[in-house]
Amino acid sequence: MEEEKVKAAEEEETWSKETVPKVIRIMSTRLSQRDIISLLLVSPWLHRTLVSYPSLWLVIDLREMNNAGNRLVAALSIPRYRHVREINLEFAQDIEDRHLELLKTKCLGSLQDLESLNLNGCQKISDKGIEIISSTCPELKVFSIYWNVRVTDIGIQHLVKNCKHIIDLNLSGCKNLLDKSLQLIADNYQELESLNLTRCVKLTDGGLQKILIKCSSLRSLNLYALSGFTDEAYKKISLLAHLKFLDLCGAQNLSDEGLACIAKCKNLVSLNLTWCVRITDVGVMAIAEGCSSLEFLSLFGIVGVTDKCLEVLSRFCSNTLTTLDVNGCVGIKNYLIHYISDLISSH
Repeated sequence: MEEEKVKAAEEEETWSKETVPKVIRIMSTRLSQRDIISLLLVSPWLHRTLVSYPSLWLVIDLREMNNAGNRLVAALSIPRYRHVREINLEFAQDIEDRHLELLKTKCLGSLQDLESLNLNGCQKISDKGIEIISSTCPELKVFSIYWNVRVTDIGIQHLVKNCKHIIDLNLSGCKNLLDKSLQLIADNYQELESLNLTRCVKLTDGGLQKILIKCSSLRSLNLYALSGFTDEAYKKISLLAHLKFLDLCGAQNLSDEGLACIAKCKNLVSLNLTWCVRITDVGVMAIAEGCSSLEFLSLFGIVGVTDKCLEVLSRFCSNTLTTLDVNGCVGIKNYLIHYISDLISSH
């Protein structure tokens, strides 16, 4: 009897020390935060076990949820979230500046390790909200506030003042930002790796050039639907030696000369030239010869390209290119499209 008790104790110890940690590691990579929270309700033992592993409670995911502001305050008041690293509030409902103020007054200690904050689509957040939340998250590295028309240069000023370690910044759709914001970003975030300025329509060549000159570590640059820039700025993209992703969809003023400068970005993997209507074979051939690691290229809607550029692409990029979009390129003949498709599908 005594031996059975000892054996049972040993098995329980093995389960606790070896099996449970393995299961937890699998769960942390396979299950979403919401699924893990659901498991808390299965049994008191499982609740205690899950709560005892801090690595499971580094994310708060309130995407598209109602009453998100109050939910966030309540979650951060729970001890297990005291070292949260990521908060996702994308398109969450009812999140306002006042909730961020409550976080500052009630949950300041829980935000000291926060590295990623997603406020995409949270349109009730203003410059004041950015001031509040940035002052409570000194370790923030990733900040996203897509589709917010209330944010101005003042909000960006607060961000760069309070958060010194930003490397990934998404300002897509923040239509009221001016060149001053780009100046602030360029002066303070020279280690920036990813920047999304989609539809920030009030920006000019002057502001973009400041980014391109000072933020030389950029690996991803999204300038989607920004028709106001010219070659004066586009040429300086060549300064970004580490650039891998570049979206220039709708760059109506980009010429072959500007594109030839971009071709100096040897590490470029993805390039979107959709509706870059001034581009011809000359510019695309420069890209083919200069960017031999290219995997994705969109020429959608460019009527000035012909079979000639595809021949050069097949010669220089056939070993890497996996996606080539030539829809709407009326100068390209069908047989060459099939030829390129065969090259792409062969690797």
